[in-house]
Amino acid sequence: MCDYSLHGFASRPAKVGDKLATTQFWNTSTRGFTAVEEPRVAVCLLPGTEVVFEREVERHLTGFQLFLKRTKALPHQVARFRQVNMDNPCTHHDALEFPDGQIVLLTHLRAGQRATVLQLPAQPKPADLTTDVLTVGGWCRECGCAVKALIAAVPACPVISKVADSVAHR
Repeated sequence: MCDYSLHGFASRPAKVGDKLATTQFWNTSTRGFTAVEEPRVAVCLLPGTEVVFEREVERHLTGFQLFLKRTKALPHQVARFRQVNMDNPCTHHDALEFPDGQIVLLTHLRAGQRATVLQLPAQPKPADLTTDVLTVGGWCRECGCAVKALIAAVPACPVISKVADSVAHR
């Protein structure tokens, strides 16, 4: 996802293998990810996306910690994207969770760090219910209707409805 403060910027979803850079977005207090080859396009990650940094991650310190020093290196290179504070619409939500359980907002990362998208979160496949009925192209073998209705959870095809009902009653 892209934080609320980035909705006015061009953006695109992350892909496996994307080379990312932490970026301070122009005219905001927000940092986030951009593609290395597209520095003006925010790259939005889904919760559960895993990234690996080239080096240990550095974060900017906030509050009283700021009096001691400005940045802190974290002993990790791998992190999982997640969203936090979703009950508060007027705050940053995009964060990284590190292997030790520490959660750091993306906006607190030092700009200029490079990372690669390792994997995206697993997505459920609605057509899995009917793999014995469907062809690879997404068409019902028996009546020829498109399976888009199943994806939208509208059982328009009587064959798919029957298969979905039988799976639900197991």
